[in-house]
Amino acid sequence: MENVHLAPSDDDDIYTGYGDYHPALDTQDLEKDEGFLQALKTSYSKRPPLTGRVNPPGTAAARFATASGLRAATGVRGATSLRTSHGAMQEGGARPMTAVRGVGYSSHGNRAVFDPLNQNTRRSASILEKTTEDTIEEKIKQIERKVNDLVEASCMSTSRGDIKVALEKAKEAAQKERLLVRQKEQASMSDQHNLDLTFTVLFNLANQYAANDMHTEALNTYQVIVKNRLFQNAGRLKVNMGNIYFQQGNYPKAIKFYRMALDQVPNIQREMRLRIMHNIGSLFVRMAQYTDAVTSFEYIMNELADFKTALNLILCYYALGDREKMKKGFMKMLNIALDVDEDDQYATNSDDPHFNLIVEAIKNDPLTTIERVKKDEASHAILTAAKLISPVIYNSFSAGYNWCVDAIQGSSYTDLAYDLEINKAVTYLKQREFAQAIETLKAIEKKETKVASVAATNLSFLYFWQNDIPSADKYADVAISADRYNPDAWVNKGSCIFALGEFEKAGEYFREALNNEATCVEAIYNLGLTYKRMNNLEDAQEYFLKLHNILRNDPEVVFQIANIYELLEDYDQANEWYQQLISLVPNDPKALQKIGELAESEGDKQLAYQYHLDSYRNFPSSVEVIEWLGAYFIDSQLAEKAIDYFERAAIMQPDEVKWKLMIASCYRRSGNYQVALQTYKTIHRKFPENIECLKFLVRLCSDMGLKEAQDYAIELKKAEKAKEVKERVASSRPASRHSSSRFPRGSSASSEYLGSPSKIRGGIKSVPGSATNFGSASRANISFGKEDDIYEVPKKDVDVSYSDPLGPQAERPKTSVKKRDMQEDEFENEELGDDMLPE
Repeated sequence: MENVHLAPSDDDDIYTGYGDYHPALDTQDLEKDEGFLQALKTSYSKRPPLTGRVNPPGTAAARFATASGLRAATGVRGATSLRTSHGAMQEGGARPMTAVRGVGYSSHGNRAVFDPLNQNTRRSASILEKTTEDTIEEKIKQIERKVNDLVEASCMSTSRGDIKVALEKAKEAAQKERLLVRQKEQASMSDQHNLDLTFTVLFNLANQYAANDMHTEALNTYQVIVKNRLFQNAGRLKVNMGNIYFQQGNYPKAIKFYRMALDQVPNIQREMRLRIMHNIGSLFVRMAQYTDAVTSFEYIMNELADFKTALNLILCYYALGDREKMKKGFMKMLNIALDVDEDDQYATNSDDPHFNLIVEAIKNDPLTTIERVKKDEASHAILTAAKLISPVIYNSFSAGYNWCVDAIQGSSYTDLAYDLEINKAVTYLKQREFAQAIETLKAIEKKETKVASVAATNLSFLYFWQNDIPSADKYADVAISADRYNPDAWVNKGSCIFALGEFEKAGEYFREALNNEATCVEAIYNLGLTYKRMNNLEDAQEYFLKLHNILRNDPEVVFQIANIYELLEDYDQANEWYQQLISLVPNDPKALQKIGELAESEGDKQLAYQYHLDSYRNFPSSVEVIEWLGAYFIDSQLAEKAIDYFERAAIMQPDEVKWKLMIASCYRRSGNYQVALQTYKTIHRKFPENIECLKFLVRLCSDMGLKEAQDYAIELKKAEKAKEVKERVASSRPASRHSSSRFPRGSSASSEYLGSPSKIRGGIKSVPGSATNFGSASRANISFGKEDDIYEVPKKDVDVSYSDPLGPQAERPKTSVKKRDMQEDEFENEELGDDMLPE
């Protein structure tokens, strides 16, 4: 039986006409087809705007452009009828090819959706309302994230040390947080306020104010946090407020806030409470209220003892003068358990290489570093307390130290007993009790301990400074045998050999010290001195420059470098280093003198005078500087100014005749002959055999027409004969060493009294034509003018020639007086007329 298929009518079928094909429609008429032309315009985005009613999404007109464009591209014929913009069919128009799929449906979200019941409009409105609501919450979350980012950036800036940027970030975070609060209030979301975020922002802001020393702002911010009851545990921040008052020096208020914070910290937080108690005790110490401080520290020692608190407690007992409590406090300190493993666990004696590698790896790991810090803290506290109480717990210093040593030996810190004995010897040295110091060190040196080498090194040092070189050398050998890696022992050994003049061998010991410790400054300095003494200036300079890189501002090192440049005759570099030296020690007279001598060697007399004058002001007892200044004024023809300097030198060296002769010569040069004569007479009374003084007396008395000239001439002749007899006797005897005196009394060397102002230790040569030796005169023999050559007293055969210690006087300038004399000589034989005579 066949199935009957009922075809729907055209009126009921909404797809009617979409599947019809009319072969009569030819592609040749496409140029006249308006629908096709409009479709082409649409594909190039040039479709004219529609003036009629807009077709709802999903209709054939809405899909017209797509279908037409597809037909134009593929050449497929469309339908014979075309719907107008009003939805009517139009004969002859191209129909879009959409019959192959359901009309109004699409898999692309951007295209129109088939909605015959117009439900999309209501759904779009509800989605829009939900999106608007989500935007407000998202905005609040974004602000919260921004605030957290700013707080984190502020903390990171603080960790880098950039506290100003940290404060700016903290302020910006506080502003954003206030904006967030207002946004929540406007959105009626006040019940969702984030208290943790507000606390974090305010706490960070207060910390940044405190870090930038803005104490008032920090206190105000902390006060805002503390007064807000919604913040839990905010009372603990009063510790920070107490710290700020402590920095301001307001100790009573700091104690008040510490106690308020202590009341709000629960008992289960014991460590926090003990720290606050320690701050309170430290403040009582600052306020000199030692009894109250003792109460705080004793409470801490009973709860959880530590070395820092124990040392502070002993300090308070020391301030109160309680000997018994000092002893008890010291014993409590020794009973504190360190809880650190012994160093033997790091020994690499095992044959297992893997185990040795592990031990080497953990020797300097963070845990070992913490243990080392704890050991250093314990050693420092115990030794400091022992040195503090040893002189006072008994009537004698030695008895107190012995009690402390015995107490330490009976504890778990036995190794510190020998260190305390070393400190005992050092204390004896500070008290100038060298015998006791040596005895203590010898007692330690005899023991087989780790400090035996240290004791022997100190003994070697003591004997070396007492100039007992054999004993110093002996104990240096003992120290080396006890510990071959002790650089100080090798330095002492090298110093002993250096003192004996064996520079090559001394250098070997100093280099051995450097092999044990490359930064041993004593060895480097001594090596430089050794090479300098051996005249190996380049190597000496290398070592001193190396030491200068280690000790940048050490005056002794800078001086050695400058002196070596001076010996190398590199005066520019020497002057630069001496300038650096006076920048470190601006009042050093020797450095100023050196710079003045360098300036004179370059011909700058004025600058040399300035530096010598500065040296004289800082050290007015330097004979060399006084001599130079006097010579400078003599060379400048200002003899009256030189008198003050020579008088000071005469006071310093009253038995030196040359200063008095210089004073008399200055008076004579300045034209004050009466005072010069009296000065020479005074010199003659004190030094009657001085030939130079007698020559000056003969000359002055003769020039002034005094009868005393004859008497002084006779005395001069006797003095010369006595001098000849002494020289004859001295020549017949074996030559002896020169006396330590530079110029013996009454010797003929009085003409060489003044040395060269430009003479510098270390080999700077005198510059020809400079102001050396008062003008053009040589240092030893000073020439004079004609008036000072030889003067013979009438009727006496006496040699009264003399040599002025100040050098020749300046020649008088050739003035018009001389010309007038020449004119008189020219007209000497001519007779003057009556008209030329005066009326």
